[in-house]
Amino acid sequence: MLKPNSKLVLDFLRANDGKNMTAADIAEGTGLEVKQVNGIVTSAFQKKGYTIRTEAEKEYTKEDGTVGHKTVKYISLTDEGRTHDFDAEDAE
Repeated sequence: MLKPNSKLVLDFLRANDGKNMTAADIAEGTGLEVKQVNGIVTSAFQKKGYTIRTEAEKEYTKEDGTVGHKTVKYISLTDEGRTHDFDAEDAE
């Protein structure tokens, strides 16, 4: 059975499937704190194979107008995370 905040994160990931989403993006979209999102993703989904984190380099524009790069971790659903029936767990 998913806790309410876990369901909120799962629903957000499913609604944004295929988009590059960081924990900060998920936090902004759900109203949760980044720390909460990271905990939920790790304990409720990643350890069970429902999500993965993919490291990538992202360009951004610095205040002085130059381009910078930073490493980010995108969170995405696995095939199992996309298709798993979390509601069926409630019946067990």
